[in-house]
Amino acid sequence: MEYVYGALLLHSAGSEIEEEKLKKVLESAGVKPDDARVKSVVGSLKGVNIEDVLKNAAATTVAAPAHAAPASGASEKKETKKEEHKEEKKQEGSEDDALAGLSSLFG
Repeated sequence: MEYVYGALLLHSAGSEIEEEKLKKVLESAGVKPDDARVKSVVGSLKGVNIEDVLKNAAATTVAAPAHAAPASGASEKKETKKEEHKEEKKQEGSEDDALAGLSSLFG
């Protein structure tokens, strides 16, 4: 993750994301940079509009919806739990999809 954070730091500083700059950022943070990873991150970010990616990532982060007061009947409680479980699964899937792009950076 340090490599991605370093690239984001360079981006937020308005600097181009280049191998040597990323290495310097990592070294300044006390990380011994791996040349292959640096090259991979920089290559993966070529032509990527980081601002758009950050906006889309923020838009896909969804807060859990507020639920109504629990039902008094046992069967209603069971259905509510099933619905909550389904909603959690949907949220996990969307988060997994959003993170899939980041995991491709590290092979």
